[in-house]
Amino acid sequence: MTQNPTPGTPLVVLVGPMGAGKTTVGRLLADRLGGAFRDTDEDIEQTAGKPISEIFVDEGEEHFRALEAAAVREALAAHPGVLALGGGAVLDPRTRALLAAHPVAFLDVGVHDGVKRVGLDAPRPLLAINPRARWRELMEARRPLYLEVARAVVATDGRTPDEVADAVLEALELKTV
Repeated sequence: MTQNPTPGTPLVVLVGPMGAGKTTVGRLLADRLGGAFRDTDEDIEQTAGKPISEIFVDEGEEHFRALEAAAVREALAAHPGVLALGGGAVLDPRTRALLAAHPVAFLDVGVHDGVKRVGLDAPRPLLAINPRARWRELMEARRPLYLEVARAVVATDGRTPDEVADAVLEALELKTV
């Protein structure tokens, strides 16, 4: 049995940079908690009818961020399972304010593991030029925002997805089904 204090809202919200494992760990958590998994990046791609990398190229980052804020707002209001947010979702102050009411776990990952997991040739528009340096820049700007919204911080370096999922459950004091 799941223990959701507010029915219709997420059991867990995962935030963190690309390469932290939000989707992989989120799916494991959903299985363990008996809920569904949802990724706002997938919601955006479905709504737009194209990959995020194409949205960046065709309409620009500002348009993407507006789509992202809307997707996060809708998911936070209606998704009763595990929710993974895109790496930059926390940039919007309205999103950060909404996250205050939810159990948020920041999946923290170092540059070596993060870049290795993302891959240097992955279609990530924000990592197109000098991926390691850009990843570091993004983390320097976003880390304080992840920490601001998180009830729990879980390091992922050197851990398997199962170990990270266990750590999230423990940190947020959630019981599995």
